[in-house]
Amino acid sequence: MMPQVARRRIVLVTGLSGAGKSSILHTLEDLGYETVDNPPFSLLDELLSRTDRPLAIGIDVRTRGFAAAAVLQVIARFKAETGFAPELVFATADDAVLLRRYTETRRRHPLAPQGQVRDGISAERAITDELRVAADLILDTSSVALPVLRQTIGQRFGLTADEGLALTLISFAYRSGLPPESDLVFDARFLRNPHYDQTLRPRTGLDPEVCAYVQSDPDCAAFQEAIRSMVLLLLPRFVQEGKKYVTIAIGCSGGRHRSVFLIENLAETLRRSSWQPMVVHRELDRVERAKEATGSAAA
Repeated sequence: MMPQVARRRIVLVTGLSGAGKSSILHTLEDLGYETVDNPPFSLLDELLSRTDRPLAIGIDVRTRGFAAAAVLQVIARFKAETGFAPELVFATADDAVLLRRYTETRRRHPLAPQGQVRDGISAERAITDELRVAADLILDTSSVALPVLRQTIGQRFGLTADEGLALTLISFAYRSGLPPESDLVFDARFLRNPHYDQTLRPRTGLDPEVCAYVQSDPDCAAFQEAIRSMVLLLLPRFVQEGKKYVTIAIGCSGGRHRSVFLIENLAETLRRSSWQPMVVHRELDRVERAKEATGSAAA
């Protein structure tokens, strides 16, 4: 059998303006990638020939000759080259978050330099939707703190020889949409909801009394065991298949009580089985970021 030749990693970073593309590129640069933002498509081959390092390339609507079809053609060409391992990352965020970021920075949207930012966001979503669908990784930065974003990028695109599985557990609210990066999703909305208890409503699934309330549901223990059994069955098989990253999400109505409790419980179970998951509570993070933004505005 011929030895497998390592392929050079190429990460193409695209997405919505204001969604964090620059932060992603900076993180990749810190990881050791040669990083270039918005090069003309005609220079891509020259970039590849000038360095043997892994390459991170930022491409968006500001790029000369930008078109979703053209980007996909470039990726297809890279995939056809045996020496390259391309991946497409798409950065996105909620409209309200993008509007707030543009307001705070007073920048003009590239697709609405003289008009409304909202119109530019809408136009850019339409232009880039084909890339979002084709992306290998979608990063929704609406409620993600920069350290968590950097950690996520590091787990996925780190250049170390570590072959361990990067495992992420996410709690979320269904009303805010599924985490697009999820590999496995479990629905906890059938369990008793602490939201309807006036004492427990303002608390979270990190509170012992909320945990006890959720655990009092007669089906909670069986649900936890079913999740535990399935996850512990699948993770070793993912490793055997060569999977480098897995995201497991548990959702409930508000993403503050049941899903948070279940994710924390699953994380502890996995740690006892020698896995090292990263835990993200999406809706709780959004609340904290909103508080920080309010505090900054008040200051």
